[in-house]
Amino acid sequence: MHATGQMLNTLRRIVQEVSAAADFNHSLALLVERVREALNTEVCSVYVFNRSTHQYVLMATEGLHPQAIGIHIPYTQGLVGLVGSREEPINLDDAASHPRYHYVKETGEERFQAFLGVPIVHHRQVKGVLVVQQQVKRRFSEADEAFLVTLSAQLAAVMAHAEATGKMSAAEAQPPLYFSGAGAAPGVAIGKAVVMSPKAQLETVPDRHADSIDTEIKAFQEAIQATREQLQEVSKRLFTELRPEEHALFDVYVQMLNDDTLGNEVIEKIKQGQWAQGALRQVILEYVQHFEMIEDSYLKERATDVRDLGTRVLAQLQSYTVKYDFPDNTILVAEDITPAMFAEVPEDKLRGLVSVRGSGNSHAAILARARGIPTVMGMVDLPCKQLDGITLIVDGYQGRLYTEPNSEILAQYRRLAKEEQAMIRGFESLKNLPSETTDGHKLRLFVNTGLTTDSVRSRERGAEGVGLYRTEVPFMMMDRFPSEQEQSDIYRQHLRTFAPDPVTMRTLDIGGDKSLNYFPINEDNPFLGWRGIRVTLDHPELFLQQVRAMLKASLDLNNLHIMLPMIASVTEVEEAGHLIFRAFREVEEEGYQIQMPKVGVMVEVPAAVYQIKALAKRVDFLSVGSNDLTQYLLAVDRNNPRVADVYDSFHPSVLEALDAIVRGAHEVCRPVSICGEMAGNPASAIILMAMGYDMLSMNATHLLWVKSVLRQVSLAWAQQLLADIMVLDNAPLIRSTVELAFEKAGLGRLLNPTKGLS
Repeated sequence: MHATGQMLNTLRRIVQEVSAAADFNHSLALLVERVREALNTEVCSVYVFNRSTHQYVLMATEGLHPQAIGIHIPYTQGLVGLVGSREEPINLDDAASHPRYHYVKETGEERFQAFLGVPIVHHRQVKGVLVVQQQVKRRFSEADEAFLVTLSAQLAAVMAHAEATGKMSAAEAQPPLYFSGAGAAPGVAIGKAVVMSPKAQLETVPDRHADSIDTEIKAFQEAIQATREQLQEVSKRLFTELRPEEHALFDVYVQMLNDDTLGNEVIEKIKQGQWAQGALRQVILEYVQHFEMIEDSYLKERATDVRDLGTRVLAQLQSYTVKYDFPDNTILVAEDITPAMFAEVPEDKLRGLVSVRGSGNSHAAILARARGIPTVMGMVDLPCKQLDGITLIVDGYQGRLYTEPNSEILAQYRRLAKEEQAMIRGFESLKNLPSETTDGHKLRLFVNTGLTTDSVRSRERGAEGVGLYRTEVPFMMMDRFPSEQEQSDIYRQHLRTFAPDPVTMRTLDIGGDKSLNYFPINEDNPFLGWRGIRVTLDHPELFLQQVRAMLKASLDLNNLHIMLPMIASVTEVEEAGHLIFRAFREVEEEGYQIQMPKVGVMVEVPAAVYQIKALAKRVDFLSVGSNDLTQYLLAVDRNNPRVADVYDSFHPSVLEALDAIVRGAHEVCRPVSICGEMAGNPASAIILMAMGYDMLSMNATHLLWVKSVLRQVSLAWAQQLLADIMVLDNAPLIRSTVELAFEKAGLGRLLNPTKGLS
């Protein structure tokens, strides 16, 4: 095989050509041709696994008889079946002598002795098998095997996307009834898709029909002119600061804009009915792909120039052409849902959310749950750009998305949506009733808030206090640090809304996946970096200002609790405690007659679990952030859809840690609560109650849901369920045991109204 550098270039070129092919069958035909050439062998074939028939289908070949394309091989048969079942490469110098060899006369493969087959696997599912063969008896080299294994990993995503979008021939693979992702916010939503894209990101611009071709052409030409003027202005301004070779870059860009070829190609696509942004995306990315496939390193780098130029033109286009028409039943679809996108959709029109990236535990998902919007995330195989304007069903319970559903599925989900609304209306009667079990055990239910509207809604639903007020939300909504007075005014609104009930305010918690555009934190691994209490202790001026604002806001209300995030050591608690006491004295000196608030810590990292007693002795209360604790215990990025299945709050290690925390806190007589997403899930809420947690804090939309389940079980029943699962050693078994117990208790429908729907 080739040297490493040449092999990588060959791999990249093949993947790019296959990905750019007009249709799936053509892409596979291109693949087998290119692989046969690259390995200088006589046969290359691709077999695709048909899930409905459990057979492998020969979809493309170079070297076997062409009429063999389309033959079916049972998945238990032959060497192809063996590669698929083992999910590992098989390299033979004499294939016919292998006991699993199966002769298929239509292929003419009896002439070929050497055999190398590698599985094509995507998300643990075998999608097919890639095979090369040769007449002479010899083993393919390790380099050849490495080449095919690497190529199959790249091909897996291409095949999965083709299967998901129905681009495989109907005879070979059935398109799915629905797309699967992570259920990020429960509920059912039916509506029309509106695909949104971030500003100036070419890949995320959707296809959209041009309402007026003349208008789109005019907008594109004006964007070109504006970009040209922008580049000339920058060039002029930086003339004295740049070296001649750097300055020439701007001239190259302007020359490219003056080149009629690029502009004419975009205009031609607009004339075919595409809107200006979509036409620009198609042309620019075609040019980028062309340059990236060139072997010459200098010309390859021009791909970056073309992409940058296209991004500049797109930014100009979007400054005045992005005006979305939101129907009354909008399902917002995007590559990556952002808070800014939430803000663009009128609240009374937004019915559901669909995000290609993200997971059920990202902060975007948390925001969706706070607003009660059914959401699915991590839809990695979703053809996002092709969905604009079509009917969608969002099943936030099971993490499913139905595109253009048939009448039967539509009728089923409409019925479920009505039942869900009736169930929610039934919850309203519970808001003034106590949150206690059938045997009289009371469990306080608090809410997590960040916006003033959250607090008002929470009060209306019977919340007994605030277990987590995210103070970073006001910071994130401004283009600078809010002043002490601005903070104090905001905090007082929340304290007044809940008085005399407690409001637990978490000090500024930025870093990880939460950033301020005016205080950027750029790190390779932000979740293990500078975040939470680490930031504010390094900037005591920010911490002191915020605490003073909280203390002043509590005047005459005296319901403030302060909570410290991301605590990993006793030292951090002591340093923060000294600063809080200093702020208290400063506010007192200003004439405020206030009470010293209770101070607590969030238990979010494993280090805090192992120091739980030492931490508890130094504070007034403890609160578990189950989202981050689960993330750190399992070493799983909760925003990464590829490992969403690994992130599981019912993992035995997570349950053991939660149990240890509550036992340790109670040994030193400190109350302990939980304010992560586990608190708002009825199944895990019951488990937490059985462990002994004193209070659960959740999004307002889940409060009555949890209370409804709580009032239908006994503490004794919950404690027996806890005992049953704590002896189990794997998360799926624990989850199924809990679900079965709820089913037997007649509460299964409350956990998942759409379970079993097909």
